Amino acid sequence: MTLLKRCSAFLMAALLLSALGCAATSTRESTGEYLDDSVITSKVKTAIFNEPSLKIFQISVETHKNAVLLSGFVATYGEMSKAGELARSVEGVRSVRNGILVK
Repeated sequence: MTLLKRCSAFLMAALLLSALGCAATSTRESTGEYLDDSVITSKVKTAIFNEPSLKIFQISVETHKNAVLLSGFVATYGEMSKAGELARSVEGVRSVRNGILVK
């Protein structure tokens, strides 16, 4: 019986440690947050690519904890603003930092 208790305790400890390994910290995302951010990044990139006036520009999109960072170059302030609006319109985006520069 003692062996069964020891094995059970070891198994519970291993499960607890593995669950804590997937938890988020202030500097690191959990696995679920990382996947959510990947989905948001893909949706923002798709929205920008589907906008005819922005297709030809190289705009980079990064997401961390539902906050989107846009960077790259466009020709006009209107295009920069449009990219920010498109990013804000994507479901799940908490904030957008528009670092796009006008050439």
